[in-house]
Amino acid sequence: MNQLSLAHIEKKYDSYVASADVSFDIPKGAIFGMLGPNGAGKTTLIRMITRIIFPDSGQILFSGQPLREEHTNRIGYMPEERGLYKTMKVYEHLIYLARLKDLSASEAMTRVNYWMEKFEIGEWKQKKIEELSKGMQQKVQFIATVIHDPDLLILDEPFSGLDPINAKLIEDEIYDLKQKGKTIIFSTHRMEQVEEICDEILLINKGHKILSGAVAELKQQFKENKYSIRYEGQLTDGFSAQFDMISIENGEAIVKTGSSDNALLKYFIDHNITVKGYNEILPSLNEIFIKAVKDADPNTRKG
Repeated sequence: MNQLSLAHIEKKYDSYVASADVSFDIPKGAIFGMLGPNGAGKTTLIRMITRIIFPDSGQILFSGQPLREEHTNRIGYMPEERGLYKTMKVYEHLIYLARLKDLSASEAMTRVNYWMEKFEIGEWKQKKIEELSKGMQQKVQFIATVIHDPDLLILDEPFSGLDPINAKLIEDEIYDLKQKGKTIIFSTHRMEQVEEICDEILLINKGHKILSGAVAELKQQFKENKYSIRYEGQLTDGFSAQFDMISIENGEAIVKTGSSDNALLKYFIDHNITVKGYNEILPSLNEIFIKAVKDADPNTRKG
C-alpha cells in the first residue's frame, strides 16, 4: 500500500501556479526524494500534505484514506526554516513539542531522554535554543520531528548547517527509521545528496512534475550507453573512428556506443589489449533533471 498518494493537485495564488496537476505515489517504507531548484514548488506540496494549506483541486490520500486532520499526528515535519522557540531551554522545549503530539507527560520524558542520550546532547538540556550552534539546533529539530514516532516523516533540507559527522548521524537515523517501516520524504534542491539515499524521487520545476519513479529505473531510462574502460596497451587509429570517443587519458577511455557494448569489448579482445577495468556510466540525478526539463519545455525542443 502507498503511504501517501497525490492525484491531480492544483494550487494557484492569483495568476501564479504553485502546483499544476501534480500526481505521484509514495510506497510505505520508502525514502522518497522531492527534488527541484528553489521555487520549484516543493514547499507548497509539503504544506498541502501537512494541511497547512489546501489544494484548489485534486486529492491527497494518507494510507489509502482521504487526508484528514487526525492524520497530522502521524506525520513528522522538519521545515527548512526551523520552528524552535529561541528562549526556551532544550529539554523543556522538546517536552512541550512532544506533549503537543498527544504524548503523556511520562511518555514525553522517556522519549526525550532516549533521543537526547542517543544524540549525545544531554549536557545541553538546560541550554536555551539560542545558545546552540546551528548544527546543534538541527539535531534538536530532528528529535522534535521523530519524538511522536510518526509513520511519515518530511525532512526539508535536513543536512543544512551540519558538519560531516553530524550529517552522517542524521543519515544513519534516516536509514534506521526506514528499517523500522517509516516512510520518509526528503526535500532538497541539492540533488547530489540523494543519489544513494532515496529509493524513489519526484522532480518538479515551476510547479510542474517533470518525472517520478525509482532512482535505479530512471538512471536506466536516461542512460546514453557511455562506458569507461581502463586498459593496458595501445589503441589503434581505428578506435576513435569506430566509437564515439568522449575522452581518453592515462589509460582510460570514455566512449559512447550504440545500443550494445559487445562491439566495444570485442575490439579490445581482437586487438589483444588488456582490460583492467570496465563500467557503464549512468547519469546523475542532476543530469537527468536538466535533460527532463529541456524535454518538457516546448520552446527548448523547438530550438
